[in-house]
Amino acid sequence: MDVDDGDYERKKERALEVTPTWAVAVVVFVILAISIVLEYILHLIGHWLHNKQKKALGEALEKIKAELMILGFISLLLTVGQQPISDICIPSKVGRTWHPCNKKTADDYYYDPCLKKGKVQMVSFYGIHQLHIFIFVLAVVHVLYCLLTLILGKLKMRKWRAWEDETKTLEYQYHHDPERFRFARETTFGRRHLRFWSNSTVLLWIGCFFRQFFRSVPKVDYLTLRHGFINTHLPHDSQQQFDFHKYISRSLEEDFKVVVGISPVVWFFAVLLLLTNTHSWKAYLWLPFIPLIIILIIGTKLQVIITQMGRRTHEMADVVKGTPMVQPGDDLFWFGRPKLVLLLINFVLFQNAFQLAYFLWSWNKFGLDSCFHERPEDTVIRLTMAVVIEVLCSYVTLPLYALVTQMGSRIKPTIFSEDVAKALKTWHHTAKKNIKHGHSASNSPFSSRPGTPLHGSTSPMHLLHRYPENSFYSPSNSPRAGSHFEHEGWANESSHRNEQKYEDADNFRRDEMHDIEEGEIEEQSTSSSTQLPSGPRPDRHQHEADISEFTFK
Repeated sequence: MDVDDGDYERKKERALEVTPTWAVAVVVFVILAISIVLEYILHLIGHWLHNKQKKALGEALEKIKAELMILGFISLLLTVGQQPISDICIPSKVGRTWHPCNKKTADDYYYDPCLKKGKVQMVSFYGIHQLHIFIFVLAVVHVLYCLLTLILGKLKMRKWRAWEDETKTLEYQYHHDPERFRFARETTFGRRHLRFWSNSTVLLWIGCFFRQFFRSVPKVDYLTLRHGFINTHLPHDSQQQFDFHKYISRSLEEDFKVVVGISPVVWFFAVLLLLTNTHSWKAYLWLPFIPLIIILIIGTKLQVIITQMGRRTHEMADVVKGTPMVQPGDDLFWFGRPKLVLLLINFVLFQNAFQLAYFLWSWNKFGLDSCFHERPEDTVIRLTMAVVIEVLCSYVTLPLYALVTQMGSRIKPTIFSEDVAKALKTWHHTAKKNIKHGHSASNSPFSSRPGTPLHGSTSPMHLLHRYPENSFYSPSNSPRAGSHFEHEGWANESSHRNEQKYEDADNFRRDEMHDIEEGEIEEQSTSSSTQLPSGPRPDRHQHEADISEFTFK
């Protein structure tokens, strides 16, 4: 009986039926041991982050685990579909197009079962295995690259700690006397940003482009933006004790969840990047420069935002009282979306990680003398861009992003301490449960009365979650109020309010919340105001914030 070439090729390798059981057991044992050790290491890291109260980094770790799970599914699909995919045949003419190398070989140079049909394999059995390895390398390199970027960025931001501590000293308060009048142009911030070229859009972008390479975040910019943030969002009595450095560090850790993730859109770009690695496109001459251009534009834009805030301050008044007061606003950012900067950084890090992973994979599988690296400039460009972009992103763009994006119109949920955030989550879930069962007025975690945003069926969950305007509240009973809460690093001030009037919801910017405490607040009789007990109350202070964007899950 004749044996065809395909059967002969398969019979050259031994199957499990003729493989020693001890060999199979050893391989399985080693794979299981490595997997269990890696899982235990991730568990220890998560436990350490929990003990250090690094919730945002803990959530980033969970996102990394989710990526590993997706990687496991990809691995499973490639393994199961390896044989069916390799059986797909395409015309020989189509199979000779879009090759990554310019090497021309005959169709019968490689083993190909489709040759009997006058066609070639779309992807060979071994090619799918190599693709499997590349996707794994890409995911690992991307995670490590993002971690390195975050670590280096936070190291750059550590020197801001000394600037933050300086704001608590008497010397700082003396030199920044809020009662002293000065010309805006004569302040240190004014001399840096109110130059002759700052009034021209073209010259402004050119100047800010070069500025990002030299002291991208000087002390005067940090202190001025800090002053503008706390004066816009915090009450006067809490400004001195507020730890702005800790707030932006927590916010950066929160944003790291987005940076380390690989969204479906990013995976789609990965497919496009694979498509462009064809020899005729000479992608090595232009593809590595795309993330460099994007990261330079981002850094320039962030510098432009700082200068624009300085110009606005000068336009409002030639004379300033104390430290120049910059006005945060979403309109300073592209399309009014500060988060767009974060998405661009995510794309830059992924594309750079892709270039590095592609180089490492091709080097390991084919060597430096392969057609993937037939030109030395290919290797030089890829490695140089990887290092340059990493340095720029870590030491220039990421610290700038962490500082400047706090100048949006809204504060971030990280302004709350862990305890306050946990209390708000409990309140939120309890209110949803009460609303669902239709008895929130009687079983609210706080003594309450209906018709106010703090109490009863209209508990302030609309301040913590985005609901449709007509879900639970009408414009007449979605008012504006003040905000009482405690949080880490803030001074406590004894205060209580006898009466709070509510205004129309369309313009509300203040949301009032009370500390979670045992017992109930005595109900008072007024449909438009709330009378607090006149006895001693826990220390609290007021905070102006738009927390309608907060989401608790």
